[in-house]
Amino acid sequence: MSSYLHELLILLFRNRGRSAPELLQRIDVELPEYDEVRCESSDLGNLRPAEYRADLVLFLVRGSSKVLGIIVEVQLACDDDKPYAWPAYVANLRARHRCPACLLVVTTKEDVARWAARCIDLGPGAQCTPFVIGPSNTPSITDLDDANENVELAVLSVIEHAQSTDNELTARIVSSAILASAAIDDERSRLYLDVILLFLAETAPQALKATMNRFGYEYKSDFARRYFFEGKAEGKAEGKAEGRVDLILRLLSLRFGPIAEITQSRVRRAQDAQLDTVAERVLTAQTLEEALAPLS
Repeated sequence: MSSYLHELLILLFRNRGRSAPELLQRIDVELPEYDEVRCESSDLGNLRPAEYRADLVLFLVRGSSKVLGIIVEVQLACDDDKPYAWPAYVANLRARHRCPACLLVVTTKEDVARWAARCIDLGPGAQCTPFVIGPSNTPSITDLDDANENVELAVLSVIEHAQSTDNELTARIVSSAILASAAIDDERSRLYLDVILLFLAETAPQALKATMNRFGYEYKSDFARRYFFEGKAEGKAEGKAEGRVDLILRLLSLRFGPIAEITQSRVRRAQDAQLDTVAERVLTAQTLEEALAPLS
């Protein structure tokens, strides 16, 4: 799981480079004005014989000039070698591209976040301090509009907050991320939906684990295949519609506990417009009855 999670986190930032500067701004880092975010080679190996390769390198670009290089490093465990390598990453990037550079470390563990955030003493008068994003300062994306605007950040929010003791907050974060992931292109949607459910099954608090286990671990993959059914146009539409109902039932179960068979039947008989309204209400309704009010 750790290797898969490492690659996924890199992919989230690669798929939407603007997430990195947005997160830096959320932790009060003052950034230069820029027009675009550009992803370039992560090979920082100017020094030999050591090899320096960062997880991801992004540049804030204004006009034709690079105004800031951002090195994104995913760190899932403490590593005594990194305080020696990270300053070299920053220095090499700055020298190679003749622009300011900084380091953003992303982790899913608070103890790693505290370790990574320590100031690295380079010698008399010289220091390097990474910026760190972890569970305590990753935004909780509970609003569907916010999740739709930045699906990658919504998925990151699930990963960072999955172990929260606030089950209500976790359910709202998961709900908004799943709904937003279901509305994007098929390739990213398959990946993000699968990852959300896999991650919850692996690391969610016990209350959420019990709810997820009610559907069975394998049902996750079955759900993804059915929701994005490949075949005839008629079959695809039917499969996706059925998967959409399952998605809403899953969200209702995450928020309000096991759903009675008679209630599941009501949801399966609902029209598309009614389902849209129920999906939106899942995020804010205080009771199951309030969420299902559009079906009355």
